[in-house]
Amino acid sequence: MSNASNVNADPAELEKFSSLAHRWWDPESEFKPLHQINPLRLDWIDGLAGLRGQRVLDVGCGGGILADSMARKGASSVVGIDLATKALRVAQLHALETGTPNIQYHEVSVERLAQEQPASFDVVTCMEMLEHVPDPASVVQACADLVKPGGWVFFSTINRSAKAFGLAVVAAEYLLKMIPKGTHEYAKLIQPSELAHFARQAGLDLQASKGLQHNPLTGRYWLSADTSVNYMLATRRAVE
Repeated sequence: MSNASNVNADPAELEKFSSLAHRWWDPESEFKPLHQINPLRLDWIDGLAGLRGQRVLDVGCGGGILADSMARKGASSVVGIDLATKALRVAQLHALETGTPNIQYHEVSVERLAQEQPASFDVVTCMEMLEHVPDPASVVQACADLVKPGGWVFFSTINRSAKAFGLAVVAAEYLLKMIPKGTHEYAKLIQPSELAHFARQAGLDLQASKGLQHNPLTGRYWLSADTSVNYMLATRRAVE
């Protein structure tokens, strides 16, 4: 698949993740938090949407941590897309080495794919991507266009709040060094009300929300009703 010109992506952000691509599948690397929270996300998505037998798209898949696990959960097919070439190569290599069934990866923008394959997927996930693109509303609209009527679209991102700045930026990047410095820019973070507005504009109905919490002393993650830092929204496209 080819890319559209003037894609909704920040070259600096793509380079940031490409430079770490070889470490995606190291559970003790900078991506350790993604490995730790993946089972929580996977179970929440599966509990609402029922992944078995579904056609699934993972937008901004990176090295494939979530996409791979959704394929192993029994999805009939999983497509992962990203614009970070090196991360995609890592995802493809991992799928090949481990024999992950029914999975494909493509370097294509979500907007371009929405033009080429509208209403093609039962479930669309877009996790930890919206805070890294210039126009998050465009991504939300494209995700809505890609899902079938009645299908599920899941988003996760970080709240733009003082608490999130303290925990997800200052503590996680600079004090605890859980993730690389500069991973998140506070101005690009998105409040739940803003993301819900983008979703409504795109024709998606909000179904559920969950917060993701972390105890840095014990290293434990869990889901809760607190969306003040990391959060997920579950939406559905209206049946026409």
